[in-house]
Amino acid sequence: MTIFVDMDDVLADTYGKHIELYNKEHQQELNINQISSGEMWQNVPEEHHLSIRQHALQPGFFRDLEPIKDAIPVMEALYNKHDVYIATAATQFPNSLIEKSEWLAEHMPFITWQHQIMCGDKFILNGDLLIDDRTYNLKDFKGDTLLFNSPHNVNDTGFTRVATWEEIAKILL
Repeated sequence: MTIFVDMDDVLADTYGKHIELYNKEHQQELNINQISSGEMWQNVPEEHHLSIRQHALQPGFFRDLEPIKDAIPVMEALYNKHDVYIATAATQFPNSLIEKSEWLAEHMPFITWQHQIMCGDKFILNGDLLIDDRTYNLKDFKGDTLLFNSPHNVNDTGFTRVATWEEIAKILL
């Protein structure tokens, strides 16, 4: 199988990083369990929206993300069994291209540069499966899709959902 895997909120915990930065900037104690749905900025007072929207522009934001639980071992097993590519939007934010490349080199060195697609829109991808947390990336994909759970997509329907990398392992390994 040819499998494409998104990075943000699938392999790397951007939501958690937003919460960490928000708490530091605004002396709050927000945690992921207090968020039931929506984008991070939609879960804070309006006067804090802009600061959250600026996080992804900060140097180091994408470089310092924590891996999602079990993503690394499952990805290595998938990579050894299937034709796996990282397909991540890396051109929207100035620092993200190099930071995502460095993140992959640190956390998933088994994924060679030839298997890293740093892109804008993902409509051009052609393969068997796309794993992503954004339905707008999944809707035009011609193969099968898995929607990785995130607070921002809890109300989205029409896609097969997965909540953990263990679930993905059960489906694909």
